[in-house]
Amino acid sequence: MTKADIFEFFRRLAEDNPAPETELEFGNTYQLLVAVVLSAQATDVGVNKATKALFASVKTPQQMFDLGEEALKVHIKTIGLFNTKAKNVIALSEILVRDFGGVVPANRDVLTTLPGVGRKTANVVMNCAFGAETFAVDTHIFRVGNRTGLARGKTPLAVELQLEKKVPQPFRLGAHHWLILHGRYVCKARTPECWRCVVADLCAFKPKTLLPKK
Repeated sequence: MTKADIFEFFRRLAEDNPAPETELEFGNTYQLLVAVVLSAQATDVGVNKATKALFASVKTPQQMFDLGEEALKVHIKTIGLFNTKAKNVIALSEILVRDFGGVVPANRDVLTTLPGVGRKTANVVMNCAFGAETFAVDTHIFRVGNRTGLARGKTPLAVELQLEKKVPQPFRLGAHHWLILHGRYVCKARTPECWRCVVADLCAFKPKTLLPKK
């Protein structure tokens, strides 16, 4: 895509959804961090169901640490890899209490030192909680970036670096939300719904999928 194509690509996505945001439900930055950690290899819908009761009573790292690993498992047992995730959430909560006064640090490099927090998770927290222009590359963004030709790369980091280089203002803050939602609901893995895609003419994917027969 040319620079003009990329600008138009995001202009249309922005016009279609002017205020994009994560579909994870949370009440504060700490709950966001926990929700993103839990969302690895799980759906946002599934995470929201599991955290609804949890977040009603657990709002701080200290409260999570006091809850304990076994009790946390009961809350999140419907989520994939819940044993490992429970262990990581309790461990990162302990570190936040011990080393950061119970406050989630606004620093990507520091965030990635916490148990269960990779670069993608840190990028989501930095973007959603702290307004950083970061690009969290999940499976949806990886697919959309490569399929459309917007940001091609063999690894999530390669795609992230392409997005970092190519996404123009004023779209940088919302870019990862637009791309995730586009991949989740339109540019789907098995059958992209090109017939209702607002950026189909800008996309390198061939052949375009046609409207399914009724």
